[in-house]
Amino acid sequence: MQFFKDLSLSTLAAGFVAVLVGVTSSVAIVFQAAQAFGATPELIASWMWALGLGMGLCTLVPSLILRQPVMVAWSTPGAAVLATAGMAGGFSMAEAVGAFMVCALLITLAGATGWFERMMTRIPIELASALLAGVLARFGMQAFEALQTALPLVLWMSLAYLLARRWLPRYAVVLTLAAGVACAAASGQMRWAAVQWAPAVPVFTAPRFDLQAIMSLALPLFIVTMASQNLPGVAVMRAMGYQLPVSRLITMTGMVTLVLAPFGAFALNFSAITAAMCMGPEAHPDRARRYTAAASCGLLYIAVGAFGAVVAGLLTAFPRELVAAIAGLALLGTIGGGLAGALQAETHREAAIITFLVTLSGVTIAGIGSAFWGVVAGAIALFVQHYGRPRGTEAPR
Repeated sequence: MQFFKDLSLSTLAAGFVAVLVGVTSSVAIVFQAAQAFGATPELIASWMWALGLGMGLCTLVPSLILRQPVMVAWSTPGAAVLATAGMAGGFSMAEAVGAFMVCALLITLAGATGWFERMMTRIPIELASALLAGVLARFGMQAFEALQTALPLVLWMSLAYLLARRWLPRYAVVLTLAAGVACAAASGQMRWAAVQWAPAVPVFTAPRFDLQAIMSLALPLFIVTMASQNLPGVAVMRAMGYQLPVSRLITMTGMVTLVLAPFGAFALNFSAITAAMCMGPEAHPDRARRYTAAASCGLLYIAVGAFGAVVAGLLTAFPRELVAAIAGLALLGTIGGGLAGALQAETHREAAIITFLVTLSGVTIAGIGSAFWGVVAGAIALFVQHYGRPRGTEAPR
């Protein structure tokens, strides 16, 4: 099988790091969202089952079919919206499931009509690259901010990364992760008590469609998922040079969410940070083989679903600083590539810088994250500077 011929240690490691970062960075928010609707431990495990299975299938299957990396994740800002609105509104789990299904229908409609992909094609590649760099730069900064609380660990990992980049660049992320785990284990920082040895069992919740829940949960969940997740996700694809069938893939995520919503899948969407890990040169020098990194990620997500509490516990056993460090170091090359792409055309340079800075700021307005507002700010800058000017002319300085 071609997949096994193309698979390598570096792509397998990239898939593992993507799952490690994706789960540990936001699983607590997902738990809070479930608890906001009165979820029992069995229901929380069911949420993990549905989300893991959905992310895994939506990542694995199209990656193998298209031979290109397709990365799908749960909506982290969507989980935050649910956690807040759920506690404030007092909605039941049945009403929440109904809202999830309405959101899934809206996502499916956005993909089937193609309007979202048409909108994305109007964004210049420089702004897409700036958006990518802005989204990822925060993870690069967090890697070195971790020096304040885990100086020996982060220094050891940084040294391992630099040495590996010098002598074994293809395996730099693998060796850095191994060095970090060894250091954390030797110093007693691994939290093995977080592991709970119990498989996940899906629990069906019949939906109840309530107008207030649709207005308070479904619509905000749809908006933040499209603006804060799918938009930067498509920007990553474009910035990394992958031409994927965006509309069909969005339709797929909506339909899978619709099927799995009664078990706890609230919203599936394109990933950005973890996508950059599997689409970048650190995964594999050969672009044609990077799909195996995404496929490996998909298989691991399915394992997260099948063994929900066990795998989530294993991943959360890693120290927070180790996760921050490996994420930031693994993304250094992609951050640099995004900045280079953003600044290559002088006519779009200022708009790209504005996009980068607004995205990097992390500002949230009306519940929508900085990735969306970065694109809005950059588009306004482009419009003001270039509207009505002949092509090829520059704004006065």
